[in-house]
Amino acid sequence: MEIYMWWLDLDLASKEWLRENLRADELPLFVLQGIAEAGGPHPDTATGVLTYADWDFIETQSEFVD
Repeated sequence: MEIYMWWLDLDLASKEWLRENLRADELPLFVLQGIAEAGGPHPDTATGVLTYADWDFIETQSEFVD
């Protein structure tokens, strides 16, 4: 599922972590859970959850005022 379809439902703490740790290799458990609960991918591991396009969206398209 494309990030724009679940980003708005992602909790603020997860959004802030993703913005502050752009292109991180691993995501903490609370971010993984937030992504899954918002309708995003359900990963087996903490790595490779987000694509390059997802990171580009977070960097350039996501609003800081959610």
